[in-house]
Amino acid sequence: MTKPTARLQTLQNDILELIARGEPLAACMERLCLRAEAVARGVVCSVVTVDEDGLLRPLSSPSLPASYAASLDGAPIGPDVGSCGTAIYRGEAVEVTDIATDPLWEGLTDLVLPLGLRASWSVPIKARDGRVVGAFAFYYRKPGRPRPIERSIVATCVHLCAIAIEHEEVRVHNHRLAYFDTLTNLANRTRFNEAIAAMCAGAPGPLGLMLIDIDNLKVVNDTLGHAAGDALIAEIGGRLSRVLAGCLACRIGGDEFAVLVPACESAGRMRALASAVLAAMSPPVEHDGQSIVSSVTIGGDIAEIGTDSVTLRQNADLALYHAKETRRGGYVRFRRGLRTAMARRLRVRDQVEDALADERIIPYYQPILRLDSGEIVGLEALARMRLGDGRIVTAGDFQEALLDPNLAYRISGRMLAAIAADMAEWQAAGLQFQHVALNVTAADFRKGDLVARIGRAFDKAGVPLRHLVIEITEQVFMGGPRDGVARTMEALRAQGMSVALDDFGTGFASLTHLLDFPIDIIKIDRSFVGAIDSGARSGVIVESLQSMAKRLGMKIIAEGIETEGQARRLGEMGCLLGQGFLYSPPVPAPAIRELLLRLGQREPSASLANSGAAARSAGTGLRSRRFSPMSSLASR
Repeated sequence: MTKPTARLQTLQNDILELIARGEPLAACMERLCLRAEAVARGVVCSVVTVDEDGLLRPLSSPSLPASYAASLDGAPIGPDVGSCGTAIYRGEAVEVTDIATDPLWEGLTDLVLPLGLRASWSVPIKARDGRVVGAFAFYYRKPGRPRPIERSIVATCVHLCAIAIEHEEVRVHNHRLAYFDTLTNLANRTRFNEAIAAMCAGAPGPLGLMLIDIDNLKVVNDTLGHAAGDALIAEIGGRLSRVLAGCLACRIGGDEFAVLVPACESAGRMRALASAVLAAMSPPVEHDGQSIVSSVTIGGDIAEIGTDSVTLRQNADLALYHAKETRRGGYVRFRRGLRTAMARRLRVRDQVEDALADERIIPYYQPILRLDSGEIVGLEALARMRLGDGRIVTAGDFQEALLDPNLAYRISGRMLAAIAADMAEWQAAGLQFQHVALNVTAADFRKGDLVARIGRAFDKAGVPLRHLVIEITEQVFMGGPRDGVARTMEALRAQGMSVALDDFGTGFASLTHLLDFPIDIIKIDRSFVGAIDSGARSGVIVESLQSMAKRLGMKIIAEGIETEGQARRLGEMGCLLGQGFLYSPPVPAPAIRELLLRLGQREPSASLANSGAAARSAGTGLRSRRFSPMSSLASR
């Protein structure tokens, strides 16, 4: 073996060992250039790569000044861009015997002639799949062509460059898979976990954390398909990247993002960033001819000195949870009181879980009466929880558990089964009742099986569905797509059920809901009824609602009647139906049996479903049937 050949073999072994050890690509290429220059004395080596946009990226030229590499960085390849740019463009070797006169270097000679370079030879570096990924070049200080030994050296170096560059591509690809989300190109959960731990341990200033949830992604997936959901996620990821410069934005779950804000000195900076994110979500996302509403909810916190990453994440998560309950589509920053509130929420949720398992979620019933006669025309079923010691607590005491969609869904299922069983028992006993109303939640609508669930419960009990009224609040409208909610409501009515809008007048868009959704009954909120004696405005509103409902073919039920004066005023306004503590608080099923025996309506034609029934005039002789407050029954 000749001496140059032996040195070339040593060069090859040396570079392959560096690649196998996982040394950085730039270090491998620098060693390659220096060893090649040592074997082929008098030449100057350089290695460049080309990015996906066709731009040159200098990789190594250790014997040339840094200014040379800087001048090449970002230059486009082309048919006449020096030796390397042309070799990459053509995919073939380019020999320039005299840089000063060769047209390939026209306009570029100032880059190399002052460095004493007069000739060049550039060979494209090709990957195994045929892609040109860069170029390896020899520069000479005199005009001329490469010698045979130099051709052997370059062939070996180009082969080593291809191996090293492909090895780096695999490493980068694996790194991206390990640390980046493929859908959004943001950092993933693994990268986030490492970054937040490192930043909390060694950050020079306060660290801010925002957790961001996409609102209603499941609804998009269920109604428009997962391709639309993916398009929404990808677009939101892109918007976060654009508005959060200087921050580390990560996708850490299906619909959840996290943003680390280094050197976050004030709550004002966090608030400004959150506002920028919310503003960026305003334009809808266009996908396959569909406009998708883009909305997120944000919770955040700023780490104090000594705060560890686990505590920071818990705080931000509590803030996000609270935001989703109270300010969906907005931003909430962590406050110390949220931790206490969360502890209570978890305690209540555990109580409800246990009560569901033991069937201690039970219905109480409040009568709905004709105000002129005192006849019971219906009942509203209200969820109650029997505690381990036998005490009964109202839904208000476990309202926080109802904010959990899964628990709310299970409570509705339990109530449906219990109500159907009670109605079957009353039916078998020959008791007169027309309707029982049950309030359902947005979670029941989002599941998409509400009609089927009701049908199964009532078929099992043998109770006709015409005896059921489904009550909804505006939260149902806000918690799902308008078309989906409307279709479910129409399906309920098609099965013989009526639909009531509860707490009417407390939301911001109630009137539009009367136009957009199929509603049979309007329940006037107790806040209007309570002020009907003392405030002229409340009276005007109630009277207007009564007139409007009559024109729309809907029934009106006044809630929260507590005094004879309120009942009298409502009757004078034409309001026929009402409920409240004046007549009875919610009572258990056994107490309802007694009420139905005495006061159940005898004529089904005057039931809630019959919107055309005329009000009986006061003093028909039936007023004597009205009963006094039933507080004694409530204690039974």
